[in-house]
Amino acid sequence: MIRISVLFLAFTFFSCGSNADKSKENAEENTSGVAALTDEQLLDTVQKQTFKYFWDYAEPNSGLARERYHPDGVYPENDSNIVTTGGSGFGLMAIVSGMSQGYITKEKGVERLNKIADFLGKADRFHGAWSHWIDGNTGKVKPFGTKDNGGDLVETSFLVAGMITVREYLKDGSEKEKAVAQKYDALWKGVDWQWYTNQKNVLYWHWSPSYAWEMNFPLQGYNECLITYVMAASSPTHTIDAKAYHEGWARSGGIVSSKTKYNIPLILKHNGAEEFGGPLFWAHYSYVGLDPNQLSDKYANYWDLNVNQTKINYQYCVENPKKIAGYGPEYWGLTASYSRNPDGSIGYNAHMPSNDQGVISPTAAISSIVYTPKESMTFIRNLYENHKEETWGDAGFYDALSLGNKWVAKRYLAIDQGPEVVMIENYRTGLLWKLFMNAPEVKQGLTKLGFKSGKYGI
Repeated sequence: MIRISVLFLAFTFFSCGSNADKSKENAEENTSGVAALTDEQLLDTVQKQTFKYFWDYAEPNSGLARERYHPDGVYPENDSNIVTTGGSGFGLMAIVSGMSQGYITKEKGVERLNKIADFLGKADRFHGAWSHWIDGNTGKVKPFGTKDNGGDLVETSFLVAGMITVREYLKDGSEKEKAVAQKYDALWKGVDWQWYTNQKNVLYWHWSPSYAWEMNFPLQGYNECLITYVMAASSPTHTIDAKAYHEGWARSGGIVSSKTKYNIPLILKHNGAEEFGGPLFWAHYSYVGLDPNQLSDKYANYWDLNVNQTKINYQYCVENPKKIAGYGPEYWGLTASYSRNPDGSIGYNAHMPSNDQGVISPTAAISSIVYTPKESMTFIRNLYENHKEETWGDAGFYDALSLGNKWVAKRYLAIDQGPEVVMIENYRTGLLWKLFMNAPEVKQGLTKLGFKSGKYGI
């Protein structure tokens, strides 16, 4: 999911060296109560602040997640009202989390969820799928690219995972809550997954009313799209044949990898990143609802897959072959985010060990807390206690950092903030995993594809 968004702003913040005055200031800050936060208190602080992205800074007309939030108010092409389908799926889960944690009342949460459901019910759809971007004012498609002006099945699958989670959370509640749950149930059942096979044994990412299948992007693993097959197989109205998963996604077994890095098995072949694995969002997006604990099929144990990818990413940053200033056990995590261009301006890049631009994305380590709790907490504590002034803002930690270049992208993206809230919730309570995995259609879909989960009796 590569996005290019170039705005010529530069920021100067960090000081890599430390003089006596700076050291004294840090010492005073760390003895004034900040350092005294327990891990649980610190996680709650980060989760609550990051949740604001989807509550306080949501697109006002639709209630959905903005594609981006820029605290300075400067947006490319004045797109402050553009909402993101996939990020809004994470946002639905974040709202459930916010209600459960008491960040908002359940009444307010249900009111927002009802507003979102009504907007999505009237928004443009393409054989049931929503577009990548939607105009939050009108509900009309906002083209993500020239030919990308129709249905986006991957983004839709992230959204649908959120819908199912909301339904499960509300389905046994008050009459109003049940009514909202029913709206989401109807919305997700309207997606025609079968259409997106284009009569082949594979799913396709895009379909456009103007360009049909010209984008020609079959979903073949491994990347962030596993959840798309799970949702397609789970649909009670427009399901796909299991052959699409095994022959398409799994490449008739070709998805399996025998490679290791740092003596850690990769398990599956990461598309275009077979040596180290891909950007860390590949271990997050599909798994905000899909619980990898004890989850396996004939190709992988998905807990081991994600833990191993995260540990390889961490080990790369610790080893730091490019000798980038700051990289180490307290400062790590490579994934897609805003990025620093060579001239110091802000762009976008899919950071990973094989594409290391010297930019750390907080969402990488924070959203990995379910896999690497010790390493992730060390990262969070380092930023919060030692670099809070530079890295912390209205909606949690800013999107991208480069300590060595004294640079921070003081901006936020829904697809980065969302997994932070959701994975912290899953680490603390397992709530969103439990809701999604216990949905009867999800269990049926996973069984259909040959998955097993001792944790959920599949």
